[in-house]
Amino acid sequence: MALLPLEGLSAIVTGAGRGLGRAEALELARLGAAVVVNDYGQPGRDGSGEASAGPAEEVAAEIRAAGGTALVHTGDVSDFQQARELVELAIETFGKLDVVVNNAGILRDRMVFSLTEGEWDAVIRVHLKGHFNTTRFAAAHWRERSKAAGAPVYGRIVNTSSEAFLAGSAGQPNYAAAKGGIVGLTTSSALALGKYGVTVNAICPRARTRMTEDVFAGFEEPAEGLDPLAPEHVAPLVGYLASPAAARVNGQLLVVHGGMVAVVERPRVQVKFDSKEDVFGFEELETVLGTHFAERPEGETFGAAEVLGLKRGRE
Repeated sequence: MALLPLEGLSAIVTGAGRGLGRAEALELARLGAAVVVNDYGQPGRDGSGEASAGPAEEVAAEIRAAGGTALVHTGDVSDFQQARELVELAIETFGKLDVVVNNAGILRDRMVFSLTEGEWDAVIRVHLKGHFNTTRFAAAHWRERSKAAGAPVYGRIVNTSSEAFLAGSAGQPNYAAAKGGIVGLTTSSALALGKYGVTVNAICPRARTRMTEDVFAGFEEPAEGLDPLAPEHVAPLVGYLASPAAARVNGQLLVVHGGMVAVVERPRVQVKFDSKEDVFGFEELETVLGTHFAERPEGETFGAAEVLGLKRGRE
């Protein structure tokens, strides 16, 4: 009997009690991984409400009912020590950690001129610091194992960015900044950890969850046929990136939703100007850049949204 793609591997999925994280945890378990289901369990998408083990317990029970192996961790990954305990739980239980899927996040939406310091800090803390915390301890584990073995080991990190970073999102300066920071964390970590056998990639998922319920208002689940916005359609890409089959995929950003995966190219120079003198002065810059931008269509900004066929706003 052929082994499943993730047979014998252990994985952590953060924010796995609902939505995308739930779908990802179920998919990793279906592919054979033993999964630590992490979720702080607060009911509000803004991180409000009393924490509960209920959501994580339900997902873990679903995995076990299907014949898989699952543990529950209800800590807050934005807390450095609790993230350490999460990674240690996987290592102590399964002997090693192989996969980390960083998905946990909250929203505190507001226009930049109205955003409070607390709203900024909360979103950056859960998304960006939460991704860093788990990455930090998992990376140390893999580095130590690799040094002890004198060879690369197996390690996979899948981070969660957003099209709010790619295309802009007027009412989410904190969220867009956090998701952009996650891409930077991804590419830096990919370069640092590649020699140890570890790959680090990020996805921009488009799915209907409680985090995006207002964005996809009017795009309800169809009565029949394929629902392109179902979280379950994102999960297979996460399973692939977590698998041995994706050994050569590292430092990449991929947009995914039902029936579509797009590999995002790193930024390239669109046009270059050379000064007629040794260096540019104000007047010459006004001439060359002023002319260049005056010739572009009014309102045109970055091209990622148009290339990927995205609409403006968080997706």
